[in-house]
Amino acid sequence: MFAAVGIIILLLMVFGGFVLAGGSLGPVLVALPFEMMIIGGAAIGATVIGNSMHELKLIGGGFAKVFKGPKYSDTDHIDAIALASKLMKILRAEGAVALESHVTEPENSAIFAEYPKLQADPAVVNLICDALTLMVVSSGTLETHAVEDVMDSAIKAQLHEMDEPAHALQTLSDGLPALGIVAAVLGVIKTMGSINEPPEVLGKMIGAALVGTFLGVLLAYGFVGPMAGRLKQVNAHDAQIYHSIKQVIVASLHGYPQPLVLEAARSGLPPAHRPKLTELLDMMRGK
Repeated sequence: MFAAVGIIILLLMVFGGFVLAGGSLGPVLVALPFEMMIIGGAAIGATVIGNSMHELKLIGGGFAKVFKGPKYSDTDHIDAIALASKLMKILRAEGAVALESHVTEPENSAIFAEYPKLQADPAVVNLICDALTLMVVSSGTLETHAVEDVMDSAIKAQLHEMDEPAHALQTLSDGLPALGIVAAVLGVIKTMGSINEPPEVLGKMIGAALVGTFLGVLLAYGFVGPMAGRLKQVNAHDAQIYHSIKQVIVASLHGYPQPLVLEAARSGLPPAHRPKLTELLDMMRGK
């Protein structure tokens, strides 16, 4: 939503200011399709060269994230803490055998079913179930630091994949001004081939060539660069759900009381999205 509003503001201010300053959009609009074809086509080609099909799909999903915002809402973060807490409560109270059916078949688990959005999320389910399956197969004898190391590795791999589109967009942003120069140079070459034309004709051709430089810079710093930055923000927000889950599991394995477990998970959330500890405690008590 805000990304779309920002794009509208950017276009209105840039081109509106140009027109108010006495500029004519005619030459820009005439050159725009051809310059955009050169710059946009080169940008797409370079992106295809530098990425596999898997990364290209992630980049497409990254563009969607820029406009849709974070995948997880504040409620989802709270639900993730509650889900992990309930599973760890079973482990502590009833042992690893009672937990087995929940982590080996989460699609049939009554506890997971209480949180359908999380149950349908492979990243969340795998993070929880893989860690707790280790506890089940080891009958709860694993050292806590070993489970924590495994979860850290899983989270690192998940975040690396999430950040790939942002890195690709930032790389594209860095290269767009140069691609704009490529388009401008081609325009100058075309102009030099018509050097015998009158000044008014040459002026229009040079102006059209400069549109390439303008577009390259505008796309880099007005569109793609900010999108890469926004995508990093969205990923950072979504990443907190994995850290919260880890905190619940690790703190529970250390044998901390439930209020401290919930505080360990809650305190890692951004202040603007952090629930009150009393809210979490009431939720766990069923209030």
